[in-house]
Amino acid sequence: MIFGIGTDLIEVERVAEKMEKKAGFKELVFSPDEIIYCEARTYKYEHYAARFAAKEAFLKALGTGWTNGTAFNEIEIYNNEAGKPEMRFHGLTAKTMENLKIEKVFVSLSHIKTMACAMVVIES
Repeated sequence: MIFGIGTDLIEVERVAEKMEKKAGFKELVFSPDEIIYCEARTYKYEHYAARFAAKEAFLKALGTGWTNGTAFNEIEIYNNEAGKPEMRFHGLTAKTMENLKIEKVFVSLSHIKTMACAMVVIES
């Protein structure tokens, strides 16, 4: 059964500016593996922005927004062996997902030079 659907759209430049100006922003929002992945990309800010949008879309799909029991850097977007983006959860966010009886999370990412977007569907 569908638990929730969320979508988000963000300007790549906005994410790049926050990362350049605000010390610790990157580590607050992204997991260590996401940082390694994005930093290895030619257009790294597009990849960061798409992952940021996915995290926002996920929180919208939960219907709670950023709340106790969830943390941005505990929501991780990675690519499976086929290259498909997927989500996994760590720490308190993983426990929150268990408590909500979330079974599956689907994520789709897209980005161009100036914009990134994501859609998330949660099943329970």
